[in-house]
Amino acid sequence: MAKDSEERIKLAGYEFYREVLGSPRYVVAPMVDQSELAWRMLCRRYGAQLCYSPMYHANLFATDLKYRKDALQTCPEDRPLIIQFCGNDPQQILDAALAAQNFCDAVDINLGCPQAIAKRGHYGAFLQDEWELLSAIVRTLHEKLSIPVCCKIRRFEDRDKTIRYAQMLEAAGCQLLTVHGRTREQKGPLTGVADWSYIKAVREQVKIPMFANGNILGLDDVHRCLEETGVDGVMTAEGNLHNPALFQGIAPPVWQMATEYLELVNKYPCPTSYIRGHLFKLFHHIMNIRQNSELREQLATSNQLEQFLSIVAKVQEKYEPYHSGAATYTEEEMDMTNGAPALSPWLCQPYIRASPESHRQKIAEKEREAVDPNRTKRQYFDPAGNEISRKRMKKLRRRQRRPSKTEAQIQLRHERCLEYCTKCANPLGFKCEFRLCRVCCRDKCFAEDCDCPGHGILIKSRRAKAKQYE
Repeated sequence: MAKDSEERIKLAGYEFYREVLGSPRYVVAPMVDQSELAWRMLCRRYGAQLCYSPMYHANLFATDLKYRKDALQTCPEDRPLIIQFCGNDPQQILDAALAAQNFCDAVDINLGCPQAIAKRGHYGAFLQDEWELLSAIVRTLHEKLSIPVCCKIRRFEDRDKTIRYAQMLEAAGCQLLTVHGRTREQKGPLTGVADWSYIKAVREQVKIPMFANGNILGLDDVHRCLEETGVDGVMTAEGNLHNPALFQGIAPPVWQMATEYLELVNKYPCPTSYIRGHLFKLFHHIMNIRQNSELREQLATSNQLEQFLSIVAKVQEKYEPYHSGAATYTEEEMDMTNGAPALSPWLCQPYIRASPESHRQKIAEKEREAVDPNRTKRQYFDPAGNEISRKRMKKLRRRQRRPSKTEAQIQLRHERCLEYCTKCANPLGFKCEFRLCRVCCRDKCFAEDCDCPGHGILIKSRRAKAKQYE
């Protein structure tokens, strides 16, 4: 899996882009908790020519061996691969990159994340005004790594400043630049449309390879972006999550993609939260159908591979007759905020966000309702028709998601006397073989190479499976 960094010839610029990366045009973006190995392998199967890892925290990657082993999943077929780090300290990012450079073809610095967690951690797009620091980070990695360093950025409102920003990173040693056509403020319900003209302006002023990011919902968008901006490749994130076959220009049925993904998960295990997130994206339009509310609840509470496979089978059983033409589909009622899907709901297709103007209008309406003295107060009722509080209503809904528990079991749970972990003051897991809390049990399993079925921690089994597929 690893390559000897001392024997590797470090290429730069277009030589690196052509000979190491293979001149990729179709690129899967780095996505936190979503571009794990199983998903990358699925995307490569359907036309992705380059994949990025999820974003890793440089400090944790460099100092926490367990974090690094859990995060750094790859295999010989997972190439070309670029690993992305976030951080704000040149030495920390260098230490992380040195630990990763034998498992990838380049290291990318995340300078584009606009989320609140990036603001708290002081990384991503919240470093874009600290050019001296960014220059030091890029230069340090460029000079001391055996592989190239890349950067992913967002544009400024000022076009000239965006160009100078890109040129600064290029001068510091960046060998491949990805430019997102949105600003740091364009996120969530205020995402809006990416402006490709900024990407084109940067492309005309830098000499290194460039990728464009933003507004990619289908293969037509990819080709249009390549033509309008002049970039070397196009990166997609959200479009890829809703349709991993985007780069082939097809819209397969969602159960096909979900089944193939779960087969890869069985081969390359990942946390259940990743699996659930992917299935919700693939089934987005189906799960918005009101008749499928029970199926949505089942997906939300599933935590075993068999449960996920069962849900996929139920989706296929319901919609495959319509897809094959054996039955006539009657349009179902949907909970929609962004209009009906363009294709049949069981086909992989993009999610179209509501416009920022629509969001602002909704917020203004809610603010007016909040100060209206004649507004109707929301009321909540239990199954017997008795009025209850909102807090009580939420408890009842949680119980409905777990119908197997009886009232007696719930009452016993509140009355039982807690026993405590033998290593710390936390309550122990009642099914734990080692009589430990989950945190201590996980540490023990990791250190001693063992399993705890009670906690669902299967370190030994997964290591054995990983060796089997090496």
